[in-house]
Order: sequence, then structure tokens, then C-alpha cells
Amino acid sequence: MNVEFINPFINALRNVLATMAQTELTPGKPSKKKDAVARGDVSGLIGMVGPQVKGSLSITFDETLALEIMHKMLGERPAKIDNEVTDMVGEITNMICGGAKNELAEKGYEFGMATPAVVSGKDHTISHQVDGPKIILPFNAPEGKAYMEICFDK
Repeated sequence: MNVEFINPFINALRNVLATMAQTELTPGKPSKKKDAVARGDVSGLIGMVGPQVKGSLSITFDETLALEIMHKMLGERPAKIDNEVTDMVGEITNMICGGAKNELAEKGYEFGMATPAVVSGKDHTISHQVDGPKIILPFNAPEGKAYMEICFDK
């Protein structure tokens, strides 16, 4: 996978959470992902299609981190993942993809974005509808972990 595709998503994730939720994420070591099982408790998934490339992005949060982000963004702290938390994860997914889309457009890569889907629960699965390698990037915050998965057909 082209590293030129990955960095805009990392930049967008860190920027969205720093700006919207005053949450700093420390990136871990990326690796290839071979299964579909999510590493966290709630995931946003969004597809991207353009003339040069097709891909998908997912962002998964540990429950503790998702609830903390909810608290920092909206001043509410639900006891567990609920519909408002899943809505927030969908919005964050959309903002990350939009930020990366803008950065990639400057490099000549255009694509449209689908509406994000959100899945939650222990050991839920993420199905990237793209034929290509999946890269998983772990991120650490004091409140928990986040995992970004990126899959492109090139």
C-alpha cells in the first residue's frame, strides 16, 4: 500500500481528536491485519471510491476512550456505548475521511465518500469491501486505545 495514502488519515485522526475533543493520540507501530475482528468496542467504517483508487477506512475506539471523547466533545458521559456515542463515532469517522480527502486531493487523488456505518460490541467485525491489504495502526491515549484500519486496492 502506498504510504502517500496513509499519512493523510493519520494526520486527520490526530487533528480531529485534538481539535474536537482535546485528546492527543500517540501512534503505535502499523502492521498488516489478517482478520476482520475489531480490536476495540465501537467502530466507524466508511468507503471511498474514485477514478484512481477505491478504499475504506475504519476507526475503532475502546469504550473508555469513546466515552471520554463524548464527554470532552459534548459534556455528556453515558455509562456505556449508546446511540449518541455511535452517532459521535460516525461523525468522527466522517470528519477524518473528509480531512484526509482534502489532503489527498492536493496530491491529485479524488474520491467520493459513502455514509459511515457504525458497529459496536465485543469482538464485532469490520468488513472492508475492498480487495487490497489492510493496515492497522494502533493509537494510545491516557483514556484507552484507538485503532485505524485502512484498506486500498492499490
